[in-house]
Amino acid sequence: MKNKFEAMVLSCIDPRFQSSVNRFLKQKKITNKYSAFIIAGAAIGVTHIKYKDWHKTFTDNLMASIHLHKINKLIVINHEDCGAIKLAEGKVISDELKIHKNSFKKLKTKLSKRFPKIKLEFYIMKLNKKTSKILIR
Repeated sequence: MKNKFEAMVLSCIDPRFQSSVNRFLKQKKITNKYSAFIIAGAAIGVTHIKYKDWHKTFTDNLMASIHLHKINKLIVINHEDCGAIKLAEGKVISDELKIHKNSFKKLKTKLSKRFPKIKLEFYIMKLNKKTSKILIR
């Protein structure tokens, strides 16, 4: 029987969150049913101008997952205390959540043009590992 792949998951390289991301995806019942793209900052890494060289790599990987795995959803998991934001902004961050939401909005805008059928889910994982869905209109 052929596997049904459900999504691509975009998450961060931060070691503090790897097991929690896996646990979260297990709760969503998609273990072994997703392709993974792990990069510093997750959505920050694929939208922030500081990391512009990474943007095409992500888009090419998403396209490959759509074609090879027939996925129709992208699940994006950013997290609190994000080092990629600190590196990109080069200053003290007063409203990290706003930066995360802006990265989600940029990603949604970018992907809706190139991949109009893909569904998007955005999440923020807190330091206590509680995960909250973020609605982006």
